[in-house]
Amino acid sequence: MIKVALSVIVQAKPGKEKDVADFLRDARSIVEQEQDTRAWFALQLDESTFGIFDVFPDDDARQTHLSGGVGQALTAQAAELFSAEPSIQNIDVLAYKLPGEND
Repeated sequence: MIKVALSVIVQAKPGKEKDVADFLRDARSIVEQEQDTRAWFALQLDESTFGIFDVFPDDDARQTHLSGGVGQALTAQAAELFSAEPSIQNIDVLAYKLPGEND
């Protein structure tokens, strides 16, 4: 069951857009190792705005994800890649549809 989510929005520094896109693509291998990250999406919203949306069964899983590999990498590379601090929102999931979840 999915109960909570995260929305993370980052703004790439000018000239760092490709680096941010590559960072997010590479982050997938880290997230694949997180059993309780039930779905994870890396997004490009416009030329320099990127996002991550992921869902979890509970807040403990969400907090584990935030303190895990992708969260640590975001923090470590923030000054180099982003023009502002990442905007992170905790979200409550009201309803969802994932393959195999609601069949």
